[in-house]
Amino acid sequence: MAKILGIIVVFASVLGGYLLSHGKLGALIQPFEVMIIGGAAFGAFLQANPGSTTKQVFSKALRLFGSRFTRGFYLEVLRLLYEILNKSRREGMMAVEADIEEPQSSPIFSKYPSVLKDARMTAFICDYLRIMSSGNMAPHELEGLFDMELASLKEELEHPAHAVSRVADGLPGFGIVAAVLGIVVTMAMLGEAEQAAIGQHVGAALVGTFLGILAAYGFVGPLSQALEHDAREELNLFEAIKACLVASASGMPPTLAVEFGRKVLLPAHRPSFSELDQAMRGS
Repeated sequence: MAKILGIIVVFASVLGGYLLSHGKLGALIQPFEVMIIGGAAFGAFLQANPGSTTKQVFSKALRLFGSRFTRGFYLEVLRLLYEILNKSRREGMMAVEADIEEPQSSPIFSKYPSVLKDARMTAFICDYLRIMSSGNMAPHELEGLFDMELASLKEELEHPAHAVSRVADGLPGFGIVAAVLGIVVTMAMLGEAEQAAIGQHVGAALVGTFLGILAAYGFVGPLSQALEHDAREELNLFEAIKACLVASASGMPPTLAVEFGRKVLLPAHRPSFSELDQAMRGS
């Protein structure tokens, strides 16, 4: 909701100020300028990034209007970890082998469909539970492995934000390209067109600069920041999972291990101690 409100405020402020200063809305409608700027920016984006990044950017941009990183989702992840660790502590690590080998059919994982729907997170949890079940890795070695994977995961999660940021940086330049082409058209008309027609073409060229700057700082730049924040939240959740599993491998009981994970979570949606305690009792 806040993101939609932000878009409305940008439009209302820019267009409202323009119209109140007796500007004509029709003068801003320049589809060819939009085609030059938008097409050039998109083409540059395709050149600079693999196809997988393009898919990630569009899918993540659509999901940004409703974040899944909420207090409820955090509780689901912590409850899942508690149930798995509690079962392994009571019955042994071999008891959870079926759950981690086939999480889709696991009675524990199936209780948390929001977590199960995230294939990367599910695989991350199961992979490290398999390593822990081998019993041949010390806690500090397990933590070192976590750190190496999280470092590469950070690069992967932040890449869409960096790619969009570079497009935002280039949009004012593409706006200038559109403006220069508009001036070229105008200069070619000198001596052939009336003064009013020449003025319209100069105005259209200036709109190109305006659109490039507005798109960069009003929409695409904020989108890159939103993607970066989303990546930070997702990485933070993986760090919380790491804290839980490393604490468990160090001999902590499940109730204390998930508390380690809770403490790592960002404060914005971090569940309280009592909320987590009630959730574990419900499990």
